Amino acid sequence: MKKATATMKKRTSGSKEGPGGDSPSQLIDARIQELGDWRGEMLARIRMLIRQAAPEVVEEWKWRGVPVWSQAGMICTGETYRNVVKMTFAKGASLEDPSGLFNSSLEGSTRRAIDF
Repeated sequence: MKKATATMKKRTSGSKEGPGGDSPSQLIDARIQELGDWRGEMLARIRMLIRQAAPEVVEEWKWRGVPVWSQAGMICTGETYRNVVKMTFAKGASLEDPSGLFNSSLEGSTRRAIDF
């Protein structure tokens, strides 16, 4: 019996443009509008705080619709779920957290998250 194989197209994880040529910033704007509830408001607020703290941050759109903020590597993601907006820090486990802000993804040795 002959084994079936498929060749997959190589994809880049980051996105400079989305469908229709939209920039990642435009896609994040659209996601915030699409949510249209407290999650969109929270994501917009998180985004504003990130931009204030790191004005040179680069916005990306990855993994079928996850906002990502990077600067010399990934800083964090902004994921939206039914009951929570999650801000995941890619290297959060290496950060000190004296105020105890991290309240999610505490088990691993790499990332940490804040659930809002």
